Amino acid sequence: MERLKKLSVPASDEEDEVPAPKPRGGKKTKGGNVFAALIQDQSEEEEEEEKHPPKPAKPEKNRINKAVSEEQQPALKGKKGKEEKSKGKAKPQNKFAALDNEEEDKEEEIIKEKEPPKQGKEKAKKAEQGSEEEGEGEEEEEEGGESKADDPYAHLSKKEKKKLKKQMEYERQVASLKAANAAENDFSVSQAEMSSRQAMLENASDIKLEKFSISAHGKELFVNADLYIVASRRYGLVGPNGKGKTTLLKHIANRALSIPPNIDVLLCEQEVVADETPAVQAVLRADTKRLKLLEEERRLQGQLEQGDDTAAERLEKVYEELRATGAAAAEAKARRILAGLGFDPEMQNRPTQKFSGGWRMRVSLARALFMEPTLLMLDEPTNHLDLNAVIWLNNYLQGWRKTLLIVSHDQGFLDDVCTDIIHLDAQRLHYYRGNYMTFKKMYQQKQKELLKQYEKQEKKLKELKAGGKSTKQAEKQTKEALTRKQQKCRRKNQDEESQEAPELLKRPKEYTVRFTFPDPPPLSPPVLGLHGVTFGYEGQKPLFKNLDFGIDMDSRICIVGPNGVGKSTLLLLLTGKLTPTHGEMRKNHRLKIGFFNQQYAEQLRMEETPTEYLQRGFNLPYQDARKCLGRFGLESHAHTIQICKLSGGQKARVVFAELACREPDVLILDEPTNNLDIESIDALGEAINEYKGAVIVVSHDARLITETNCQLWVVEEQSVSQIDGDFEDYKREVLEALGEVMVSRPRE
Repeated sequence: MERLKKLSVPASDEEDEVPAPKPRGGKKTKGGNVFAALIQDQSEEEEEEEKHPPKPAKPEKNRINKAVSEEQQPALKGKKGKEEKSKGKAKPQNKFAALDNEEEDKEEEIIKEKEPPKQGKEKAKKAEQGSEEEGEGEEEEEEGGESKADDPYAHLSKKEKKKLKKQMEYERQVASLKAANAAENDFSVSQAEMSSRQAMLENASDIKLEKFSISAHGKELFVNADLYIVASRRYGLVGPNGKGKTTLLKHIANRALSIPPNIDVLLCEQEVVADETPAVQAVLRADTKRLKLLEEERRLQGQLEQGDDTAAERLEKVYEELRATGAAAAEAKARRILAGLGFDPEMQNRPTQKFSGGWRMRVSLARALFMEPTLLMLDEPTNHLDLNAVIWLNNYLQGWRKTLLIVSHDQGFLDDVCTDIIHLDAQRLHYYRGNYMTFKKMYQQKQKELLKQYEKQEKKLKELKAGGKSTKQAEKQTKEALTRKQQKCRRKNQDEESQEAPELLKRPKEYTVRFTFPDPPPLSPPVLGLHGVTFGYEGQKPLFKNLDFGIDMDSRICIVGPNGVGKSTLLLLLTGKLTPTHGEMRKNHRLKIGFFNQQYAEQLRMEETPTEYLQRGFNLPYQDARKCLGRFGLESHAHTIQICKLSGGQKARVVFAELACREPDVLILDEPTNNLDIESIDALGEAINEYKGAVIVVSHDARLITETNCQLWVVEEQSVSQIDGDFEDYKREVLEALGEVMVSRPRE
């Protein structure tokens, strides 16, 4: 069994980029990479180790947490001087600066982790008696006087020991770094030591982490899972909500897992700071290396103007670096990305404090795309975007040349962008080559095979019981047969990794969700319409002028257009929640409208349970209310929890259940997919197709639009008009308006 190294780290919401500390030698480190500083200081630390062997302290268990720095004892007088000197330093302002203050205790911590207690005592005794010797004597001291046969590190050469020491220090620094940023919720992480060593390869371009585990609040999210990420592939991470997908991204970003130090990672999760910085400058300033080169260029040019010819050679090198990084085209690139995400030229120059949270999230996404880290991680990137921005992002990421890891509920997005799918299932990660559609077919086939194996196992158990065996004996005999089969496979494949005892198969669980809306009675057309409608918010120019259209019971309409043109306002006019400035909204007097609003949570009573909410609103019996909630995929345990304690996705299901209970003639849905998983979006699409009433939807989910055969009505220039052509034609039109070329790669 491999030894497991455990870290206790906090979950934290960190800024997208944090500057790395400068090493003590005064050299600049690679921007955004704290681990470069550790590598540069390594030789200096090794020299100090030889000069000042530290006093051993009582060794700790192989679990590192934020209390470790408080329990460390001072090493020698030489190091005490350093500690006293560092006391006067200010507290570091960012998470990486804290590393410098911890370097003084590095060697002591390594000894704590490597040596058994007895070895430490004998070593301390030798140090006090001054019996230190050179050459072989020094090596014997490191072994604590024990024989090589008793020392697990005896077979290692000096060079290998130094390498191991460097790796252990890297891991300790990561643990201390995370502990220093303790937040409310603590996570427990463990990782196989062999995997951790492999991750330390300095030139590694791929990520290979084996047998790691993560738990939160006592709940195991990952157990002996393996993470494999190959450079330049685009991965989609999928699985049920609440099972740990976002947690995994955060642990990779925080380096709680041993990611190779030369791989810079970025998780786009926080909106940019609201201040006076224009949006385009907020994007440009993300590239700190470019900013430093430009500053150095200005300084060197000033020296040249003052007659200092020695600056000419360095200035030429700065020019070369700027050319290599494409500095001249940086602003054009930043503006292209912002334009694609929906920022017009005026908005690109607007201070970030003038934007809402959703638009600042777009600026944050633009920064991440502009920086192009080695591994970019996006968590639900389409949630804050309108359809036009999703079309652009989809097209842009298809040409992404670095490594990408995406969590998304948009199946069309995953199909177009991803080259591989990682499926989180039963606390493990499973890998599939191809896009989401390919994964779906392979997974369904895998489930069928598992069901056959399960049925075969149950048949065998039944036969054993019929032959006089007890249930316990039958299960034991079946497990023994599985063990023999596993050992045979291991010998055949020369696989020494899987040492776990086999378990009896469980029936494969099918995650099925089925949305249903009751069919309405027939109504004479038109059932709903706007006639001569003009509308504008007070103090602003009109959003619409002279709108005139009607909707029938068989209408399937998707309203599209960029953010801010009035799509949601149009829906509010149709529901009667807004009154036109001129003209009128007309509807059939028997018409019932079911409206799903983006702010759906506002209509719920937070102190009630979902069951109580439906019972009160529709006078339903208790069991009928629960059946209705279950049909829309709300887990049974959530039926009796206060609504205020439910997740966004669970609240959305309560609202859909309420819509069904209202038995509407027309469904008006404003971004209904935002908090739904892929299976629920599929179920919503099927429910819309089966529904006999009218449907009007605003959505950024391309697959929902195409699967429901919606007509596209575009909102532009204060009017609403139907688009000639299908969704592919609309995509092409959007991209051409942005000056982009539509990527049309064959789906895998």
